[in-house]
Amino acid sequence: MNPSISLIRLFLAISLVTLLAGMGLSSLRAEDDKSGPDSLRILCYNIHYGQGNDGVYDIERLAEVIKAAKPDLVALQEVDVGVERSGRVHQIRRLAKLTGLAARYGPTQHYQGGLFGNAVLTNLPILDVVIHPLPYTEATEELVTYPRGAIAVTVKGPQGKPLRFVSTHFQHNVESDRVAEAAAINALFAADDDKTPTILAGDMNAQPDAEPMTELLKKWTIARDEGMAPSAPSKNPRSRIDYILHRTADPFEVIEAHVVADDMASDHRPVFAILKWIGKGE
Repeated sequence: MNPSISLIRLFLAISLVTLLAGMGLSSLRAEDDKSGPDSLRILCYNIHYGQGNDGVYDIERLAEVIKAAKPDLVALQEVDVGVERSGRVHQIRRLAKLTGLAARYGPTQHYQGGLFGNAVLTNLPILDVVIHPLPYTEATEELVTYPRGAIAVTVKGPQGKPLRFVSTHFQHNVESDRVAEAAAINALFAADDDKTPTILAGDMNAQPDAEPMTELLKKWTIARDEGMAPSAPSKNPRSRIDYILHRTADPFEVIEAHVVADDMASDHRPVFAILKWIGKGE
């Protein structure tokens, strides 16, 4: 359950990649696009390394889906940077340019000459970025697994206060890994003495009533759409495995939540929510 040596080396190189992803990008969106001074428009999207259901790698198409949501914060999973299969494109830099949002990248593994992992896009001023490896079972000849991680971006949120936004992606084929990853997320971002309001979004690879979600829900509340509509696969979706959550201890109100009905740009549908901060300012 310990990260491999190659993963450790990968995380040592994160700072450079993060800086490259954010260079020359606009960090603010027009005020009249917002849902209110204390509201946040949030999108969670597993982009399937840019490949749509037609087999085409199309970052521009993904950018259009993202822009249509007019988001303040976007959690992305399965993002390629310099990977052979996706044409060596720096996908997060390209998405940042196309959407006009600032970007931060949190790779979790080396793949085909490049990097693969999670990312955040935002129109809010960025205060801090931290990338955490998560526990996982290393791959063997019989078992295909991948290193997992979470990128936590702290921004200037409602009322000018720091707000932490986390993008993550849990293991796809080992239930015990997902439970351990959920416990790690709770320890990292939902400790009782941690006062920074936090929103978590990601592909948890777990249905709402599965053990990993039960573990998460000890500390978090799902921005729940009516009926918890399925998000994957994007064509004829059957499973809800993508989520936006806020810490139960944080005073957020869910104004809106739904799964975006796009069935082509990725093999997952995006999940969208508007959260309103209802806490009192100091």
